[in-house]
Amino acid sequence: MIKHDRLFKELIETFFMEFLELFFPEVAAYVDPSSIQFLRDEVFTDVTRGECHRADLVAKVRFRGNDTYFLIHIEAQGQQQDYFPSRMFTYFARFLERHQLPVYPVAIFSYKWPLETEPKEYTVDFPDVQVLRFQYRTVQLNKLNWRDFLRSSNPIASALMARMRIKKKDRPRVKTECLRLLATFQLNPAKMKLISGLWTPT
Repeated sequence: MIKHDRLFKELIETFFMEFLELFFPEVAAYVDPSSIQFLRDEVFTDVTRGECHRADLVAKVRFRGNDTYFLIHIEAQGQQQDYFPSRMFTYFARFLERHQLPVYPVAIFSYKWPLETEPKEYTVDFPDVQVLRFQYRTVQLNKLNWRDFLRSSNPIASALMARMRIKKKDRPRVKTECLRLLATFQLNPAKMKLISGLWTPT
């Protein structure tokens, strides 16, 4: 899992705008690419579970055309976790408190199983009132069809297709097609290795 988390973090950080353009083009349209700053050591302690969590990726970005900044938090999840929605909210609250900037939260789920749709919100309800409704954007790769991305000109699609819904018998052919497409992007060797790394079994 450590290898998985590190690989996804490095992939999305390297192809940050490409990731937004592929899955959230409306967000990419208002982000100034020249303003991107990745924040390090965004850590919080969950005292109730005795765990220490480090956010996968937090970027400080500026809106195009003005000097207003906000944060984009992208959390890569390699296994299903019952309390994940509450953890996303905890991250959000901590980032908001620490940086005093709006936070755009995104979760990317890359496990193969189960196939149930992941929640996209965290709520706190009482019989008489809903105190909280926190929403975040999601990309659940095992719900996506690789055929919809095979001809994409976006290089990160070639990597993430490895975690999409592919029949076992089709996997060698899809991998070959993806690597052939990847060769047309004329990326440097380090980026090529990073993308092809997701096709290595874990």
